[in-house]
Amino acid sequence: MTRTTDIRVRAARLYFLPVETRVPLKFGTETLTHVTCARVEVQVQDRNGRVATGWGETPLSVQWVWPAALPYGRRHQALQDLCILLVDAWAVYPETGHPLEVGHAFIHEALPGLLAAFNQDREEPVPWLAALVCCSAFDIAVHDAYGMLLQRPVYQTYNQDFMNRDLAGFLQPATDAPVSFAGHYPEDYLVYPCPKSLPAWHLVGGMDLLDAAETSGKEPDDGYPVLLPEWIERDGLRCLKVKLRGNDADWDYDRLVRVGRIGQAGGVDWLSADFNCTVTDPEYVNAILDRFMREHPRLYGMILYVEQPFPYDLEQHQIDVHSVSARKPLFMDESAHDWELVRLGRRLGWTGVALKTCKTQTGALLSLCWARAHGMTLMVQDLTNPMLAQIPHVLLAAHAGTIMGVETNSMQFYPEASLPEQAVHPGLYQRRHGCVDLSTLDGPGFGYRVDQIARQLPDPVAAAGAGES
Repeated sequence: MTRTTDIRVRAARLYFLPVETRVPLKFGTETLTHVTCARVEVQVQDRNGRVATGWGETPLSVQWVWPAALPYGRRHQALQDLCILLVDAWAVYPETGHPLEVGHAFIHEALPGLLAAFNQDREEPVPWLAALVCCSAFDIAVHDAYGMLLQRPVYQTYNQDFMNRDLAGFLQPATDAPVSFAGHYPEDYLVYPCPKSLPAWHLVGGMDLLDAAETSGKEPDDGYPVLLPEWIERDGLRCLKVKLRGNDADWDYDRLVRVGRIGQAGGVDWLSADFNCTVTDPEYVNAILDRFMREHPRLYGMILYVEQPFPYDLEQHQIDVHSVSARKPLFMDESAHDWELVRLGRRLGWTGVALKTCKTQTGALLSLCWARAHGMTLMVQDLTNPMLAQIPHVLLAAHAGTIMGVETNSMQFYPEASLPEQAVHPGLYQRRHGCVDLSTLDGPGFGYRVDQIARQLPDPVAAAGAGES
């Protein structure tokens, strides 16, 4: 089947936007103090010759996508080089269809070969997760452009009126589940109408200050909070995500207790525990949870879920995690690159999926549909998304029907980076009464309203396609 609204990409431009953090953010054994955001502009054309432009953006968070001993600078440059390579690849990609179909084809047919060629003779290959993050800005931009072409929110197009294939053309159910995707489309698993306000999760990083005794006098004096109780009071926070080490049980336990007590005193309702993908034995997590339950039952009750304690590579580390998920809901994050890994995770005992738009809008939607059809719980996690990257992120959470709101923490680590976007969408870049406000997102595509955002972009680092020299 074909439709007159089917599109193909005809041009792409790439911009790099550097951002400095106001306080450091720890990822595993590394610390993030600055990040480059890849912003992409694509032009698409439908079968009738109509054209439209869309935008996508993602932070190239090197420490998260590519933990390695290789120096940061080399990894950072490799990701930028891969983004530049993707400009040409997307601009000439011939696939035509709905953006979910175009994105799926590119991710599965073009990206693997492109990455393999790119990795030839490299001292350390760029991992698949990093390639997805580089690709995500392009994929998001195609979805946005489609909505702009049709002059409607893109979430109104994930159905049989615009797609050429149902979900059976993308997904296969687990063999032990009475599930069929035939005749079903993404809209069957999404929330409509989506809420205009979402509870916001605050990230308590491993280097974040919990009380005044931890200050050194070198903290930023920029009008934003420094201590956790100040954040809770100012933003009315009700949900705290606690970053743990995963290899130091005493430190992890003490951190959970301290954050839990501070949260309880400030009126926080929920905690989540993120063990940083460094755990290799489920008993490490079980022992901490069991001790927490015995010694602090009220705080234990506040833990809504546990996030990704185990290594990124699920296929290599097929750890049976049923004992952990018997205690608390257990969410895949870094391991959940696509629905096939979600299927493997479910078999191993994972009960939930933490979605991220930085692994592509296309992949996030398909993983969402697979997980929801199989009774798995959903969350949408942050990559400290500033600027435009924040908008598809919160829209995914609003349509996903998450276990509780959305993680959003760019206002902690680089609030000044998003001031032009904040002027148009004030509720998305500030947390008030513990929530973010999506009410300004009412236009076509993702509702960015780019023409109203007074941001001066640098010259593009790469451009290709129709009208580009």
